[in-house]
Amino acid sequence: MLYETAARAAEILALNVEDLDLEHRRAPVRSKGGATEWVYWESGTAHLLPRLLRLPDGSTRTHGPLFLSERRPVPARRPAAADICPHTGRARLGYDRARVLLDTYAGLDLHQLRHSAATHLGDAEIPLQLIMGKTRHKNPRTAMRYVKPGAEAIAKVTEVLAPRRRSH
Repeated sequence: MLYETAARAAEILALNVEDLDLEHRRAPVRSKGGATEWVYWESGTAHLLPRLLRLPDGSTRTHGPLFLSERRPVPARRPAAADICPHTGRARLGYDRARVLLDTYAGLDLHQLRHSAATHLGDAEIPLQLIMGKTRHKNPRTAMRYVKPGAEAIAKVTEVLAPRRRSH
């Protein structure tokens, strides 16, 4: 989901089940500046979300945090009620624990998924304005660091500058 949305990890970890628009594959997130913006995902996330929402009895979670920790919180470390799943009693998955889990099980860096998405969009020759829209970067200089055209892209652009051939 982090890769497909190109969102910040904290934004995705803050999502609740009721925030998800599964039909349109999107969800509202609270951005860095506090504004509400939409993130969009594709088939990979759409395929995995139902598994994430399924409860052991076969029913589906309808509200509460989307990503959950492995265990119920101990009384001494009980989070706010909004951060506890009403169906399972488990707490919202935090950034640090998500970072450790992703590194341990997938060998990936939590924040790097966002950067990889932006870089792959740049490699696919997606215009900078669209990359900024997807990643929700406000400053073009910030987004430009992910757009590093390769030799093939430079050669293709050079063809545009070639003199036109006469056809008569």
